[in-house]
Amino acid sequence: MSRLVTVAHGTRLTAGNAIAADLTAQASALLGAPATTSYVELCAPIVNDVLAGSSEPTVVVPLLLSTGFHVKVDIPAAVHGSRGPAALTRPLGPDPVLAGVQRRRLLEAGARPGGPVVMVAAGSNDPDAVPDLALAQRHLAAVWGGPVLVATVSGAGRSIEDAVAEASLYGDVAVSTYLLSPGFFSRKAATLATDAGARWVSDVLGADAEIAELVALRYREALGALRLAA
Repeated sequence: MSRLVTVAHGTRLTAGNAIAADLTAQASALLGAPATTSYVELCAPIVNDVLAGSSEPTVVVPLLLSTGFHVKVDIPAAVHGSRGPAALTRPLGPDPVLAGVQRRRLLEAGARPGGPVVMVAAGSNDPDAVPDLALAQRHLAAVWGGPVLVATVSGAGRSIEDAVAEASLYGDVAVSTYLLSPGFFSRKAATLATDAGARWVSDVLGADAEIAELVALRYREALGALRLAA
């Protein structure tokens, strides 16, 4: 059985890194496959070390929500340096499954279905991240049934303050935190959104069972390519 290696961004916040480990453990149980959690930076084990340290066939699943430098450069480089055959999947997002989790987080925060939402992502300077966020926006709008604007904490994109101000024209604003784990970006997003006048701010996506199933799906999608590589 090929092992699963997940790759999260990594944070200095222990609780944030634990989300990736929890999702990996859930996916491992679903697949009946051995699994290892790794990170791009700020937390051990680093993905390069994990892949270079074993020759067993591996499927690598990025626990990331859109395209960016890590998806296009860092993680492929680590896969290229693997001792054994390895297949790299697409990242978790954008995906309708994530939109469903976002909807639940908004409802848990008290937001009203159909009301205006600002979807806040970490942000990237990679232009390929723009269509990914636009697709995630459409996925969320489809399950929420109301207007959804996109804002980013950093990188290219609309500021949280501007997006909340525009969304408030349609009523009380809810912010959907389009981040997997708590950390610097989630704290900053919540602070900026609250200061800008958002009434509700959802929690991060977290170690949701449906996201673990999405990790397992990405693994299964890549098995064919891995068999060819082997």
